[in-house]
Order: sequence, then structure tokens, then C-alpha cells
Amino acid sequence: MSRFHWHRVWHAMTGETCADAVRRIRMHRAAHWLVLEKWPIADIASRIGYPNLQSFTRVFREAYGLTPAAFRTRGNITSPLHPRNQGARTMFPVSITQSPARRLFAVRHKGPYPEINRSFEKLTAIVAARQLWPHAKGMVGVYYDDPSAVAAADLNSHAGLEVDGSVALPDGLDEVLLPGGKTAVLRFRGHYSGLPAAYDYLYGVWLPGSGQEAADSPPYEDYVNSPMDTAPDDLLTDVCLPLA
Repeated sequence: MSRFHWHRVWHAMTGETCADAVRRIRMHRAAHWLVLEKWPIADIASRIGYPNLQSFTRVFREAYGLTPAAFRTRGNITSPLHPRNQGARTMFPVSITQSPARRLFAVRHKGPYPEINRSFEKLTAIVAARQLWPHAKGMVGVYYDDPSAVAAADLNSHAGLEVDGSVALPDGLDEVLLPGGKTAVLRFRGHYSGLPAAYDYLYGVWLPGSGQEAADSPPYEDYVNSPMDTAPDDLLTDVCLPLA
């Protein structure tokens, strides 16, 4: 799976702490490598940030109920066990569609993903000053890095506005071209702070059981409505995962 597809992990609707969520995603990655690769277990442990093999074995067994060696021998990739007291995992509607190619005018954001609103504010100011709103089709956020592997301060994303092809790129903005094609779309309803649970479901539950493979393209969020005129509980976000 591409590095683009291990997306934001924070405490949200699943009831997990940030540390729990990051640990579970790392164990899920390790589970794939144990079955699909022939690397030594100590090498896999080091790759996901556990230079101590004993610590990795303990955490993996807590997550899967098996030691890494026993899991490799079984040869069946499954999702980590639900943490105790977490309750039932939230489920979200996911559909597969053929998405059109999209052109964005965007402001690059570097730093924690929840702070991308600052870049959206800068984007909207530029768009208003250049009188580009008649060409606008909607706001889109594009996320490039895995926060479980990249420090929050070094995360890269784009705050984007989809535009038609007739307008020239103004100074001060990046042009981002999203390829069209088969795309998994998860519809999330609620405040943006709940989006990590949507990514958790999309990557940890839906994708492994779907028979689909993520493309080597970043996921992006299509903001269907705006917090400027919509109550937080009624915000709609389409989390879009390009598929191979």
C-alpha cells in the first residue's frame, strides 16, 4: 500500500487515544508484511518503530492474540482486535464510483492536518481578491503523508479549490491535478474532528475486505457543504480513496 494511504490518526469517534490508534495501524501494517514479505520479524519490528523485538512481540500479541511468528505461520491477514471497552466499530457508507479528473488551485500546508483550516483561509482570501469564485466548483483537501510515520510538523497537504479549466493559475497558488478513475467514496456526516474514525473504517475495515487495492495517489476530502452556513452535526465530507 502506498505511503499516501495511512492517513490521520487522532482521538475521535472510535474512542481510541492517539497513541492507541497509531499503534493499531502500525500493527496492521506489520501484519501485512508478516504474511506478504519474507523479511525477518526483527526487521519488520524496526520498520514500524520497534527496535526492541520483545516489545514488538508483546504489542502485536495484544493486538492480534498471536505472536508475530504464529501469525505468519497462519498466513491470514486480519484486522487488529478491537480494544477492550471500545464497543462496536462505527460503520460508514462506502461506494465505488468513476471520478472525473479534477483541477485545483491550492495553498500548500505543512504541519498538523487539523490546522489546514489556516491554509483554507489564505486560499479563500486569494480567491476573493482575484475574483475567482465564478470558476469555483468546491473545496477539496489533499493529504500526502502518513501521520503515524511522519512527524506532525512535517506533514504535507494542500487546501484546494476545484476550478474549471478556463482560468489561468494566479500567482501565489499551486495547481494540483487529481487523476480521474475508480474511487472509493466514504460519506461522513458530522464535525471534521470525527474524520479520523472514517479513515480508520475505510482503511482498517472496508479496504481489506473489499478486494480492491489503493492506487498510488493521495486520498482527498471533498467538502460537500460549508461550516459557514451548516451546523457541525450536518457537515458532509466525502473521503475519496483512488483505487487501482
